[in-house]
Amino acid sequence: MTSLVRRSWDRVSLYLPVLLMGLLALGTWWLVRNAPVPQTPAAARAPTHEPDYFMKVFSVKTFDGAGRLHSEVQGRMARHYPDTDTLEIDQAHMRSVSPEGRVTVATANRALSNADGSEVQLFGDAVVTRQAMRVGGRALPRLEFQGEFLHAWTNDERVRSHLPVTLIRGNDRFTADSMEYDNLDQVLQLRGRVRGMLMPAPAR
Repeated sequence: MTSLVRRSWDRVSLYLPVLLMGLLALGTWWLVRNAPVPQTPAAARAPTHEPDYFMKVFSVKTFDGAGRLHSEVQGRMARHYPDTDTLEIDQAHMRSVSPEGRVTVATANRALSNADGSEVQLFGDAVVTRQAMRVGGRALPRLEFQGEFLHAWTNDERVRSHLPVTLIRGNDRFTADSMEYDNLDQVLQLRGRVRGMLMPAPAR
């Protein structure tokens, strides 16, 4: 009986390493099967045209290095869009002062401005006005542009529109289907149906 048990144990011991390897492989497979799956990093979201902050009934001023007022923006509501870094303003009122002291005021039902306010698009009852001033002893009359759309570059002192506009210079008045004005080069281009009314200069 003892020899029978011994022979049986010898046979079992021959297969014991195989059984242990099988159990180890089965345990490894179970661990891999039930291990938590590492989370894949979320793909970077493409920027959407959604505002990241708002301003209500606001006024923002900027100043130059000498502390002089450079620009002021007011409005009823403003929305900043991070994907384009633009500011959309309802009931916009903007004022800029050039280094020479030329004051330009722009108003509209809605405005779209770039980050530094150097480029502004005006929509609905848009008006851009350069106040009268004297340069080198020469009087420059008040200059005003009116239209449903005006595109202004404040630093370059340019105004453009592909829609009908009205230009008022002092007492003179012009209308056109489109316009481009460069104040620094003193060049005005009126296109399409152009009409003008020139008033005589006041007697001295």
